[in-house]
Amino acid sequence: MERPEYEVSQIIRQFGESFIAQCHPNTFTLRTLDALQQCRTVTLGGHRDVCDSCGKERISYNSCGNRHCPKCQASKQAIWAEDRMNDALNVKYFHVVFTVPEALIQICLLDSKAFYSAMFDCVWSTLRTFGYTHYSVETGAICVLHTWGQNLSLHPHIHCIVPAAGLTLKGKLKCITKDGKYLYPVRMLSVVFRGKLLEKLKLQLKKSNRLTQYQSILDDLWSKPWVVYCEPPLGNSQQIVKYLGQYSHRVAISNNRIKHLDASGVTFSYKDYKDNANKKLTTLSGVEFLRRFCLHILPYRFVKIRYYGVLGSRYKKEVMPLKDKPDITKPMETRQERIIRLVGFDPCKCPFCKIGNMHTEEELPKIRSPTNVLYPNHLTTHC
Repeated sequence: MERPEYEVSQIIRQFGESFIAQCHPNTFTLRTLDALQQCRTVTLGGHRDVCDSCGKERISYNSCGNRHCPKCQASKQAIWAEDRMNDALNVKYFHVVFTVPEALIQICLLDSKAFYSAMFDCVWSTLRTFGYTHYSVETGAICVLHTWGQNLSLHPHIHCIVPAAGLTLKGKLKCITKDGKYLYPVRMLSVVFRGKLLEKLKLQLKKSNRLTQYQSILDDLWSKPWVVYCEPPLGNSQQIVKYLGQYSHRVAISNNRIKHLDASGVTFSYKDYKDNANKKLTTLSGVEFLRRFCLHILPYRFVKIRYYGVLGSRYKKEVMPLKDKPDITKPMETRQERIIRLVGFDPCKCPFCKIGNMHTEEELPKIRSPTNVLYPNHLTTHC
């Protein structure tokens, strides 16, 4: 597996101090950046491995495991996607995306946790309302929050996977959609979502005594159309897994997109959707890159993947008849064997001779007082 030439961790190490001096991020953001820059370095410790065939040695350092780290998501994403396949209902699924206008970004920055929570509540309330009004069923959804655009701008939106099935008021399973190709009218979805979210934001601003300051923005957004996408059915559960894996554990930018790094700034690739999604390059200063990257560090312990309705734990027994039957002959796997099967990469295989396996000969401890930290050691609270 070829490693990218440039990584987010390098950008943090090179421009982190300047970013802190200019932007003054909170302690939780600093701790997140620290975790990313220490990922797979001597600071976190590791182990010395020896090949049982050629005898060569390799030192491997531990990962940070942070959910914002571009290097720590592949195995988590693969396992999560397969688990969702095992839980999938044997029906068609629709992909619905709820976005918010750019004018709401300044309200989002006031309290991102409250804003994202409001988005989740209003998205599910909208979908649930349409399930009852159009098909008289309790529907369901898996909702995943994304906060970024291709150029690292703040662009909150929620991806929803909605099954073409639901539970009636009598507790019976019922398949929904019109001719298997149509779920809900997107124009009506956008109108209802707009009303619910603006009303919820109005209440939040009123509680914080900021409503007067932002009332004109809310009033203006009432008269503008909002965008909700609803794509055709995704097909069977195997296709669902492939599709969900693209959205579940993404971070703001992958290391593969970073093309150049020097003292003047960072160059990375992006898709220009205004120009037929053609790939282009853009360059930002190191401080601006980190400022934009930190916009997408989620609040402390905020849940970005949520399960609603018949896809939640409450209705497991009721939806069991619609689930694909598991393969009972499938042998039990260890976590490592499962990761190898899903990711297609065996970290234990010798990278030199490609024949033998690496065995740990020595554990390397963490450094207790690392020097490469961005935050003062006496700050321990989460902001």
